[in-house]
Amino acid sequence: MKRRTLATLAAWGSLGLSLALAGPPAQAQTKTLKVVAHADVKILDPTFTTAYISRNFGYMVYDTLFAQDATGKPQPQMVDKYAMSKDGKQWSFSLRPGLKFSDGNPVTSADVVASLQRWGARDSLGRAMGAVGAEWKAVDANNFSLTLKEPFGMVLDALAKPSGFPPVILPERLAKMPATSPLTEVLGSGPFIFKRDEWVPGNKAVFVRNPNYVARSEPPSGLAGSKKSNFDRVEWLYLPDANSAIAALKNGEVDLVEQVPPDYITPLRTDKNVKIGAGGSYQGFLVLNHMYPPFNNPKARQALAMAVNQEKFTAAMGYPLDMRVTYCATYFICGGPNETSAGAEPYRKTDLAKAKQLLAESGYKGEKVVLLVPTDVTYLNAEALMAAQTMRNMGMNVDMQNMDWASIGARRAKKDAPDAGGWNMYVTVAGEFDVNSPITNAYLSAACGNSLPGWPCDKELDELRTAWIKETVPAKRKELLDAFQKRAYEAIPYVNAGQYSAAFAARSNIKGIDKLWSGMPAVWVLDK
Repeated sequence: MKRRTLATLAAWGSLGLSLALAGPPAQAQTKTLKVVAHADVKILDPTFTTAYISRNFGYMVYDTLFAQDATGKPQPQMVDKYAMSKDGKQWSFSLRPGLKFSDGNPVTSADVVASLQRWGARDSLGRAMGAVGAEWKAVDANNFSLTLKEPFGMVLDALAKPSGFPPVILPERLAKMPATSPLTEVLGSGPFIFKRDEWVPGNKAVFVRNPNYVARSEPPSGLAGSKKSNFDRVEWLYLPDANSAIAALKNGEVDLVEQVPPDYITPLRTDKNVKIGAGGSYQGFLVLNHMYPPFNNPKARQALAMAVNQEKFTAAMGYPLDMRVTYCATYFICGGPNETSAGAEPYRKTDLAKAKQLLAESGYKGEKVVLLVPTDVTYLNAEALMAAQTMRNMGMNVDMQNMDWASIGARRAKKDAPDAGGWNMYVTVAGEFDVNSPITNAYLSAACGNSLPGWPCDKELDELRTAWIKETVPAKRKELLDAFQKRAYEAIPYVNAGQYSAAFAARSNIKGIDKLWSGMPAVWVLDK
């Protein structure tokens, strides 16, 4: 059936999919890259949501002070020079000369300070810096400073944070707008300009090269170095039907599919016109609402963790066996620098009887559990269906509410009761950048009053996290890491549904896909 469907799609020709994917006639002579994005972009503010489509949007139009290179080391990006005092409490920075926003106005220290203040109030690393008295100050138009009450060994790591609220630099007037709702105006100093006049939500987003972008002289590496584009125009196409997306790639109507639906990976490996690339390590997350029953009770959360079979989840999501981890005991990416199995032993084997016992002890009495089910992202849909089956096996009454991923992104921010437009669970995945440490894994942020959907609150976990951040002795840091994860397995901020490797696919005439880094769609490294 799938082969017949693909054959039919391939035969549509210019009156079907080709017409839908064609750019405007005036752009026919421009050098264009057409990308099937993994989701529809609706929130244009990467400082408001951790959604990867909004993060990716941010990297198209904004820039950062520092960025991680391909080895994971922070490198200056918008910054020209910087220095730290001997006691680690005073930092000075200067901007590269000539930096401009896409409207031609200069980037100043006032823009930087306002942007970092906005970021610091929302991001886990930003809040950690605030806890040690971080104070940003504009010295003059091109120089700014950071003053700390205590040394903070992760300053550059924070400023180069690649995901989960990357600290992009906005114009001061936008950065000072209320952070309670997403910004709708887009104005950055990055490599592209967002073409709002060509934006068709639910269909296409268009970017053109920013003539005011000032590239670094170093070659691109990871997210660092020059971001000067080889393309005049980049089109993000939203094709939620997997058959349509893959047919478009095979027919040469698009250049790249950002996230290959898992069951197409093996067939595409044999297509001589297509190249498959590694898209980085990911973990599936079952995100729980800690504000309302049943998951406001830790025993209900522990019960779910006890019932989850990671191998079944990743298999259901469709990833080939060689791209799946059978069982991952760590919250911090198996194979990563912070891998640990501390606290995981009770959950290593699925125990449905124990899960049912814990659920009963939590006081659950058959109330509806609202599960948000994404309909337009195949692997997330499969993850949600497995979550529903797992909860039903435990004896839970599951209310599956179907919607597209962008709508879930908006719905998950609501604190309303589940029966009044809120939710109890949604599923997502997180790449290694957003998982590999207690500070980058935002879903382990258990500071009471945090803004993260799910709103976990665990004072002990938050204190252990703070202690890990401050500790500089490697052996003690490892002890704190183990203690942190052990407590995480008691508090269960969310449930790990398993680890796998993603993949992207490009036409064989696309150059530079080997430079794409850990799933980040850095299109400026590509050419054709």
